[in-house]
Amino acid sequence: MIDFLISSAHANEAAASTEQSMISILMLVVLFAVFYFLLIRPQQKRVKEHKALVEGVKKGDEIVTFGGVLGRITNVGDAFVDLEIANNVTVKVQKQSIANIMPKGTMADA
Repeated sequence: MIDFLISSAHANEAAASTEQSMISILMLVVLFAVFYFLLIRPQQKRVKEHKALVEGVKKGDEIVTFGGVLGRITNVGDAFVDLEIANNVTVKVQKQSIANIMPKGTMADA
């Protein structure tokens, strides 16, 4: 009789252990899903938008760089653009440093 009760107790412990491990796995999956939708996916979207922005720049666009330099594009190369920041003052910057394309006339207001 005692053997019967002991084996029943072991079976209950095994079921509880299996249930506990399933909950742990489920929590891990939920945590990964939260990270994906709150961190990874928005970052991939920003990267895609920035790539489209960089590929779409053309001569005459007024841009601002990540360093805060405002200028007008005078020449577009494969990896670099020539940026006129003042009359007869041109600097060469990497395309990847372009933060935003500004509306036309922004340099006149600045």
